[in-house]
Amino acid sequence: MSSATKRKHVTREVEQDFSLPEGGQTVVKVVAGRGNNLHEVQDHVGNSFLVSMPNKFRKNVWIKRGDFVVVNPIEEGDKVKAEICTILYKEQIKYIKAENLWPVGFEKSEEAAQDLSKLKIKEVNSNSEEDSDDESDIFQNTNRPVIEESEESDSSDEEEESNSK
Repeated sequence: MSSATKRKHVTREVEQDFSLPEGGQTVVKVVAGRGNNLHEVQDHVGNSFLVSMPNKFRKNVWIKRGDFVVVNPIEEGDKVKAEICTILYKEQIKYIKAENLWPVGFEKSEEAAQDLSKLKIKEVNSNSEEDSDDESDIFQNTNRPVIEESEESDSSDEEEESNSK
């Protein structure tokens, strides 16, 4: 099977497969990527550990902080405690919640994140109503020379141009 065909089948499986966690499988939240296809995750209780990404997902599917995955525990690792078996997207999370299999610890964190995002939106809106002409918060590139133009020099340049005509 070519790599393009493999990628097509793997992405279709990840996006369209609505399976529930079985047996020892647990839903965890990705906290950070640690390199070499290892990811630090946190379970619904708050325990952090490392999980590995299997070969079939590597270079085909990407995950980032805040994503939810279903993992299978493995016994042979000291630091790596589990292996990712399913990456969950919005529709799959809704399906698991509808089946009442979603961990309670993650529901609380999602509500808090939504409240914080609402606060940030209100904060940005209130700042935009104030002085929008103030450019002190604009990023200054230190790799470029600073050219300051004053209004006096602009008006004197205009007068010189009109006199030369």
